[in-house]
Amino acid sequence: MLPLSRAARASAAERSAMAQFVFEADLHGLLKLDTPIPNAPPARWQRKAKESGAPGPSPAAGLSPMKPANRSHSSSKTPSRTPGKSGSKIQSTPTKAGGDRYIPNRSTMQMEMANFLLTKENDSAEESPTKKEQQKAWAVNLNGFDIEETKILRLSGKPQNAPEGYQNNLKVLYSQKITPGSSRKNGRYIPSMPDRILDAPEIRNDYYLNLIDWSSQNFLAVALDNSVYLWNHSSGEIIQLLQMDHPDDYACSVSWITGGHYLAVGTSNAEVQLWDVQQQKRLRNMTSHSSRVGSLSWNSYILSSGARTGHIHHHDVRVAEHHVATLAGHTQEVCGLKWSPDGRYLASGGNDNLVNIWPCTQGDSGDFAPVQTFTQHQGAVKAVAWCPWQSNVLATGGGTSDRHIRIWNVCSGTCLSAVDAHSQVCSILWSTNYKELISGHGFAQNQLVIWKYPTMAKVTELRGHTARVLNLTMSPDGVTVASAAADETLRLWRCFEMDPIKKKEKEKANAAKSSIIHQGIR
Repeated sequence: MLPLSRAARASAAERSAMAQFVFEADLHGLLKLDTPIPNAPPARWQRKAKESGAPGPSPAAGLSPMKPANRSHSSSKTPSRTPGKSGSKIQSTPTKAGGDRYIPNRSTMQMEMANFLLTKENDSAEESPTKKEQQKAWAVNLNGFDIEETKILRLSGKPQNAPEGYQNNLKVLYSQKITPGSSRKNGRYIPSMPDRILDAPEIRNDYYLNLIDWSSQNFLAVALDNSVYLWNHSSGEIIQLLQMDHPDDYACSVSWITGGHYLAVGTSNAEVQLWDVQQQKRLRNMTSHSSRVGSLSWNSYILSSGARTGHIHHHDVRVAEHHVATLAGHTQEVCGLKWSPDGRYLASGGNDNLVNIWPCTQGDSGDFAPVQTFTQHQGAVKAVAWCPWQSNVLATGGGTSDRHIRIWNVCSGTCLSAVDAHSQVCSILWSTNYKELISGHGFAQNQLVIWKYPTMAKVTELRGHTARVLNLTMSPDGVTVASAAADETLRLWRCFEMDPIKKKEKEKANAAKSSIIHQGIR
């Protein structure tokens, strides 16, 4: 091999130095972030400039936008690659999308329709209804849908079906029905403390007696041992109406006539007395029973009385021969007695655990026989109350051995519902302002309980008595309930306060009713 000449060695050294310089320049350019990448696809602005035909720098120049050129535009160019290296292939954008990202398909997005809808929103020109109908018909024929109901961006294609056996654990979050606003009612405020407390000294702690009643004239009658007192709720005046002649006798029951002018009093010596409260005078003394009269109930001019013997007597207070009928359906003391609001039926409860429903008229044989007899109670039935808005619905409550409240349909003889009160049921009243009833109880809480009808859900409990509740009675406006208890107190609970608007409507309805003709008593 011939040794190289001096000129050849110099040329080889120069080429080696130039190659080293080019390599360092390319390496420096790759490390700079703002230098265009060689052999890369043209940028988007370069492609658009080329498509529009506007003058601009050549993509092959590899210049970044808004950057000054740093190389000469002369025909002599610096070699762009190391001598002896083959040219690298030009990189292109992959034609197939990878599996790790979602590339939307613009062809399914109806971009022309979206552009039309967006520009249409800025058009404030009003069109006639006829022209709108024509445009709607044209749109349906051309596009297959109404453009007024078209979304600007919408997904195309059918949703995928869930795999077989799949269960959505979040279904309850969006499938639960929302209670309509009209059916949601705000719970009213029920005071937990009594509005007033009255002393009731020497009141008899006897489950079988009915010792209080509230008249339509707003007088509260209370039997305290051998005396009967009247308390005027409006003025607070207290009147002693009567006192028994013999110190061993006592008042067993009191009941107001519908008009509120006359008071019937049952006594321990088997008498039924009738008093005119305005004159504070006894009108008559009716004797037909042979034992104490513990329950009374009015039906117009007929006064029914229940005695310890288990017999019920009807008294026509207009005539001298007052005893007009005898009902024999109980074997022990009658402690609950109440006529239905329409006067068709008389309900009686006794210490024999029976509830009898009596008709107002005699049967074909001339005798009174019960149309229904309920035997489900396991204790004495003193609490008896008729529903004021359903004349065939009756509520009854059992004593210590039973502790249940039962709702009956007296026409069909079926028990509509039964609820365990967990204590002795002494009295039941239906509210005239709400679809509710209230019950008084004995041991152990001695409370009053308000129940929702017909669900019989407990609304609230009213506590304060320290001994069992003996009787309940309601004010004529249906707002206040008076409870008499063995702790020798009367407590007045404003538990059925009405909304002022509903109260006015009820007063107008009552004023529109025809007045009842009061018949004189002989």
